[in-house]
Amino acid sequence: MTQEISNRSKKHKKKKRKLRWSRLFITVFFLFILSVAGYLYSIYGHAKETVDEKMTTDVESIDVSETKDKLESKDILNILILGVDERSEDGGRSDSIMVMSLNPKNETTSVISIPRDTLAKIAGKGTETKINHAYAYGGSDMAVATVENFLDIDLDYFVELNMEGTADLIDAIGGITVNNQIDWIDEGYYKAGYHWKKGELQLDGAKAMGYVRMRHYDPRGDFGRTERQRQVISAIIDKGKNMATVTKLNNIIDVLGDNLQTNMQFSDMKSLLVNYIDVTKNVQSYMLQGEDKTIDGVYYYKVSEEELQKVHDVLIGRADMENLLASSDTEE
Repeated sequence: MTQEISNRSKKHKKKKRKLRWSRLFITVFFLFILSVAGYLYSIYGHAKETVDEKMTTDVESIDVSETKDKLESKDILNILILGVDERSEDGGRSDSIMVMSLNPKNETTSVISIPRDTLAKIAGKGTETKINHAYAYGGSDMAVATVENFLDIDLDYFVELNMEGTADLIDAIGGITVNNQIDWIDEGYYKAGYHWKKGELQLDGAKAMGYVRMRHYDPRGDFGRTERQRQVISAIIDKGKNMATVTKLNNIIDVLGDNLQTNMQFSDMKSLLVNYIDVTKNVQSYMLQGEDKTIDGVYYYKVSEEELQKVHDVLIGRADMENLLASSDTEE
């Protein structure tokens, strides 16, 4: 009888220990869930405040109501991306000009690069000059209007990123990796005498700026420079998909808040994430094809009307990007 009571007591103690461990596990689990939820909520709140109060700005050239209708109906959206070098004494120029076309029906993203020396009529000026002068003359609003007229399209959003801020962004995500195609010795864009070796390179913010700004040793000139800019942007996006980057989101948001301007509101960004996520399945890039031209001793890049029509058809969904790539040597 005494032995039986003892056995019952031991079993009872084991059950109590199991119960305590179960309760402890459940408590820890819910604490973990609450902490994750709290962290995500803080990121959400911080992101919304940063976007709507620091980053969002309007431009007269874009009809916001029409863009909202397109967003809700999942129509093609065209976004102008401006990489702006604000070191210039004239207030800055758009160092990089790209139109990103999101087509949810075909689940594709087409990125059209416009060389900064491209000859174009500047909206509001009536004169023809290098297309990157539009930003210097009238900021994002004039740049948007000029690109719309040049490609005969409606732009739905614009994103303006200070190139100096790109260095801070790269540092915030812990650096990026690129594949360098040429070997050269730096003349001072990063550090005079620095050897840029061909192959895979690990870049922090300062090195990335030196990498994209070099021009004189690239046989492709400004086209090679534009390609390196696209490399860096792609590397930033790839790094951003890494789960290890999640813990750095607040720092990333702060950097973007200080260096990025857009007419997107936070609600627009949420809709893009939900309704346009499939467009990332197939991303293709193309650079406008033209010819070198000198006018009054000044170099320009001249794009034919036929070429502009081909690109226009892609951006409005009338033609596929594959046909455009097949007719050129710019496929990457």
